[in-house]
Amino acid sequence: IDHAMKYMKMYSGLIGPYPYKRFSVVENFLPTGYSMPTFTLLGRDVVRLPFIAETALGHEVLHQWFGNSVYVNYAKGNWSEGLTVYLSDHLYEEQKGTGRQYRKNILTDYASYVSAEKDFPLRDFLSRTDFASKAIGYGKGAMVFHMLKKLLGDEVFLKAVQTLAKERSFQETSWDDVREIFEKASGKDLRFFFGQWLNRKGIPDVVIKDAAVTVVKGVPTVSFEVVQNGEPYSLELPVRIATDKGALNEVIHVGKAREKIELPMDGNPSEMVVDPDYDLIRRMTPEELPPVISRLLGDDKRMIVIPDERKEPYGNLIGLFKAEGFSVKDEVDITDEDIRGSSLVILGFDSAVLKRIFGRIEDPGPGFSINVRRNPLNSSKVVAVAYASSREEIDTVGRKIFHYGKYSSLKFEKGRNTEKKIRETEQGMRFVLDGSVRGIQPQQTLHLDEIIKRIYQKPVIYIGERHGNYEDHRIELKVIMELYKQGRKFAIGMEMFQRPFQKAINDYLSGETDERQFLKSTEYFRRWQFDYNLYREIIEFAKAKKIPVVALNQWAEITRKVAKEGLDSLDYLEKREIPEGMDMTDEDYRNFLSLVFKSHASRDNGNFEFFYQSQILWDETMAQTADAYLKKNPDYQMVVLAGAGHIMHGYGIPKRLWRLNAKPYVTLLPASQTPEKDIADYVLFPEPMRPPATLKLGVVLKETEGGLRIDEIVQGSKLRNAGVKKDDILVSLDDWKVESIEDVRIFMFDRREGDTV
Repeated sequence: IDHAMKYMKMYSGLIGPYPYKRFSVVENFLPTGYSMPTFTLLGRDVVRLPFIAETALGHEVLHQWFGNSVYVNYAKGNWSEGLTVYLSDHLYEEQKGTGRQYRKNILTDYASYVSAEKDFPLRDFLSRTDFASKAIGYGKGAMVFHMLKKLLGDEVFLKAVQTLAKERSFQETSWDDVREIFEKASGKDLRFFFGQWLNRKGIPDVVIKDAAVTVVKGVPTVSFEVVQNGEPYSLELPVRIATDKGALNEVIHVGKAREKIELPMDGNPSEMVVDPDYDLIRRMTPEELPPVISRLLGDDKRMIVIPDERKEPYGNLIGLFKAEGFSVKDEVDITDEDIRGSSLVILGFDSAVLKRIFGRIEDPGPGFSINVRRNPLNSSKVVAVAYASSREEIDTVGRKIFHYGKYSSLKFEKGRNTEKKIRETEQGMRFVLDGSVRGIQPQQTLHLDEIIKRIYQKPVIYIGERHGNYEDHRIELKVIMELYKQGRKFAIGMEMFQRPFQKAINDYLSGETDERQFLKSTEYFRRWQFDYNLYREIIEFAKAKKIPVVALNQWAEITRKVAKEGLDSLDYLEKREIPEGMDMTDEDYRNFLSLVFKSHASRDNGNFEFFYQSQILWDETMAQTADAYLKKNPDYQMVVLAGAGHIMHGYGIPKRLWRLNAKPYVTLLPASQTPEKDIADYVLFPEPMRPPATLKLGVVLKETEGGLRIDEIVQGSKLRNAGVKKDDILVSLDDWKVESIEDVRIFMFDRREGDTV
């Protein structure tokens, strides 16, 4: 009653006198809320909810003016829900300073629930029948009044609302009547404004392209293109630009499919945010759209994934989701196509499907929890992790979770909500304008010896390399030699060797096989192809000092197959070779790999998703192989030698191994052309070095059924003088039988000038 009186007093002062002589709050047995002339009818369960008095009650009181006094002409559409939401639910958030978030929630609900099949013009809205109709009638309706207020100004808008309450009291009122009152208050023709927002399906899809800063006649100028996908709207587009002299706020009128905008600046611009406060109803970018429960419930394709074990506690929850239209599938049957094509509810935090895409999920603890994340394989989908410590925890929550659609994560204990959060995402469409020029002030440089002194105790030391640069391999050898000198117990993990050949490495290091047999047994030249002389000193030092060498890499056949056809293409035996957990959520790494993929012309017709999966598989295999060795040998360190792309920013191996063992690590990288922030702990600048020479036979060889055929003799080759001819079959070199080009490369890697073959 106290809250009802507060709202009646507030709206009497804001809009005009309360239209009746009394107001009652009436309890109903149905879990609903209705507003009738002089009373609101609230379900007994609704009344008991602590937040109702602060939110929904005010909404129902305001309906005494709009809906119960100014009647709705339902034959011509329901305007009252949009206006009531705007002047109650939205207004209360504005008063708390969270109006922007409320409007973002409206846009999120629209994106979640309103599909092309469920969309309809706002003028056709009569009443809420499902989540989609609510997103249109309540959410889009409220945003139309918000945009109208931004267009006309607060004073004119409030004057029109007061006039509406006074002049249309106890009369059926249509959208056209509302428009005429706002036209009269503002002196503006608003037929086009109301026409585009009431009569068209959908909302604007605005894209900003080519945001940049140029200097025009000595003045820094921000330029960009506004593109509207589909039939263009007439829009007032808010833009905020940060400069070294403060922020500039502009409202730009756009009305065409493509418009080039130029804004002269007083100061140097650093960042631009378009629609930073969500003053426009529009489609949000993937970076803005948070992963929330409403996106899960509103997806046309949604699936609940049943665990292999512990199904029993989730029986009622499975039934609830099935009733909401979710399909059901056992986790052993889930494919990557299922993950990409559907929003998922996965039961249990230790599901094999979760490990496949997130690597690992922490135990949520007692109670019931649901946590919604972006689907790393499809940004338009979400993945929800639902976990209950007992069946009772699920049964006490029941359908409550469906009323928390705007949240990303929820936790309940004994039926009581103890935690609710919305995951942070971008606020507005953001663009960096100041470029990526970075500099280094080299007041202090460190010799490699000093760096080694600082890092030698780290459990894991990553050294990135440019595979063909000999100087990078000399750095690797230097670190290895210094660690040995310090008396450390460590192993060398190498990307260059694949896991199935670990025994061949061990046999060579122990002296059971010779060097040629080692190279043949590891299939080095067929699988890695870079000159073995680049790595030979490292291997020989490890052999001499009895330092273990660990083959980190995955079967090349498997990674190539995944890159071409995806993880689903692997057969049962191949799947046994891949890691159980794979974290695919690093958006920065995904963006980096996207650039790598696009830069390779040969992959233009390929599938980036498959390429991305193969890279993650590559990294996860190396990380988990290193983890297995360190767990088996807890008193050992590991020096990991891998390509710089697997180490920079921690993207590839480091963060994944950290996820598995939380061991401190350090990263060393050779200097790249762009000294990016946080690229490594230490960036090294080695002098270029000429690698040890690998001599050539001077022939072009071709593997045939008849043997290794000499296809061509290179000009100046000494073989020509020895009587060797084109189309001869090469049988052996000295006593080394050759059957493949790989055999020839193994024989030649240690030849020296002047040797006789």
